[in-house]
Amino acid sequence: MIDTVLGLEEDFDILIVDDNSPDGTGSLVKEKQKDSSRVNLLERSGKQGLGTAYISGFNWCLEKGYEFVFEMDCDFSHNPKDLIRLYTELKEGNCDMVVGSRYVNNVVNVVNWPMGRVLLSYFASAYVRFITRMKISDATAGFVGYTKEVLSSINLDKIKFKGYAFQIEMKYTASQLGFQLKEIPIIFTDRTAGESKMSGGIIREALFGVISLKFKRISKK
Repeated sequence: MIDTVLGLEEDFDILIVDDNSPDGTGSLVKEKQKDSSRVNLLERSGKQGLGTAYISGFNWCLEKGYEFVFEMDCDFSHNPKDLIRLYTELKEGNCDMVVGSRYVNNVVNVVNWPMGRVLLSYFASAYVRFITRMKISDATAGFVGYTKEVLSSINLDKIKFKGYAFQIEMKYTASQLGFQLKEIPIIFTDRTAGESKMSGGIIREALFGVISLKFKRISKK
């Protein structure tokens, strides 16, 4: 993934947030850093959850002064070439937050997922739309681009969810603050490497957490 992103026509910098992964992620990234100053590593002690990893990464990017920040999975379920498309939407001022969506216009762009997983994801997004009234077809999407203004305005310390509900909470918070969200269609391909982090606890957090969002007081940082 690092090699692919570094090879894109736009010069993206890369940040890997590593929670002391036992597979040697940190050591591999450090080797890549010897070849490129665009590769960065943020190491944390112990596993603290997906949401907190993103927030640590966002804070790092804000401190460095990046204008645009993108989050994506590193298992090639998100096509890194689509980074160019997300970047273009933000750079041209078409939106403040862009979502690489699997379900735009009721079309399911998912490859090699079991039907049960497709249905779970699709109806989870429908459930989120019903509860929150957000006009986002893929509320749980994890391929997202933000402007600096969005991340600077959100009180990241108040983002409470750690699993996939984190993705919902970030989109809901941005929309409640008046930022413009836009979805662009992507083709999501089941991972070619790595393992799913889906669990019963993550599903419960998303199911009941969405309801709690309706009662959350949201204000700019």
